[in-house]
Amino acid sequence: MIVAIYKSSKKADTYLYIEKRDDFSPVPKQLLQTFGRPKFVMLVPLQKRDLAIADKAKVMAKIREQGFYLQLPPPEVDLLKEFKQNQK
Repeated sequence: MIVAIYKSSKKADTYLYIEKRDDFSPVPKQLLQTFGRPKFVMLVPLQKRDLAIADKAKVMAKIREQGFYLQLPPPEVDLLKEFKQNQK
């Protein structure tokens, strides 16, 4: 499966994966409004490449199920909270 990856113009480190380049028809309009104008990043053959953050099996499954996959940034780590917990 080859997917097109787009970066959000409104949300940092947020990416949208779709099966056909520039075909956003499976993506809900409300999601696209929140996502902002999609900026094309690249085409990726998922069988031949690993992804940096997302699990490629999960990406392929979501694209087959709903037509797209939304990659959100990982949650921020609260370093102060971690430090306090380690001091106990």
